[in-house]
Amino acid sequence: MTRALITGASAGLGSEFARQLAAGGKDLVLVARRAGPMQQLAAELHESHGVEVDVLTADLSLPGAPAELYAEARRRGFEIDILVNNAGSEGPDLIRTRDWSRQDAYIRLMMTSVAAMCHEFMPAMIERGYGRVLNVASVAGRMTVHGDYSYGPTKAYLIALSKALSSAYMSQGIHVMALCPGFTHTDFHASDKLSGMKRSTPGFIWYDADVVVREGLEALEKGKDEYTSGRLYRFLVPVLRQRWTRHLLSALGVKL
Repeated sequence: MTRALITGASAGLGSEFARQLAAGGKDLVLVARRAGPMQQLAAELHESHGVEVDVLTADLSLPGAPAELYAEARRRGFEIDILVNNAGSEGPDLIRTRDWSRQDAYIRLMMTSVAAMCHEFMPAMIERGYGRVLNVASVAGRMTVHGDYSYGPTKAYLIALSKALSSAYMSQGIHVMALCPGFTHTDFHASDKLSGMKRSTPGFIWYDADVVVREGLEALEKGKDEYTSGRLYRFLVPVLRQRWTRHLLSALGVKL
C-alpha cells in the first residue's frame, strides 16, 4: 500500500493532508513536535479509514532531524512514496530580532530541512521509479511584499527547489511540486499578530484548508511543478507581479 509522510502534521494543512490521503487509502507517517494531537488524529484516521498511521516526533529546526527521521523510517521498514513537506511557522524579524540563533533555526525549519528531507527520501523513490513530493510554499514566495524579508523569501526558495527537482526527475516517475496557498483558514493565524490581521481582511480572500489540500494533491498527481490554490490567487498574483501594477499601487500609497 502507498505510504505518505507528512511533516507539520499536528494541525492546520498538515492534518488536512493526513485526512485526505487517509481517505484515499494511503498509510501515513505523521511528523511534528507535538505527539498528542498526532496520536489523536492517528486513532481517528485508523478507525475511519482502516489505514496504518504511525507517529514520529521531530523538531525540524534542529540540525540532523531529517537524517534521523529517515533512519527511523528505514528501521521501521517504511517505504515512503509520498512526501509532504508542510512544517513551517511565522518567522522572526530578520533585522530587529538580534538573536541570530533564532534566525538560524528558522532558516533550517523553512528551507534547510525541506532540502534535507528531499535529499534523504527521494533517492529511494528514484530507485523504485515512483514518488510524489509536495513542498508547501506560499503566494508570498511568488512576489515581493513590503516588510516581508523572512517568510516570503524562504517560500521563494521552496518554489525554486521544487521546480528544479521536478525538471530533473519527472522523466523518472517522480513528481515534485510547490503548493502556493494564499490566505487559508488554519491555526497558523492564531497568534495575536496574525489573528488581528485576519480580522482586518475581507472574508472572500480566505480559503478553507480542505480546498487548498484537494487542489494541491490533484495538481501534484497531474505533474505540475508549481500550483497556486484558489481561483482568486491564480488571477491576482500574476497581476500583482506586473511592474505597472506595483507602480500604480505605490502611487496610491499601497506598499507591496
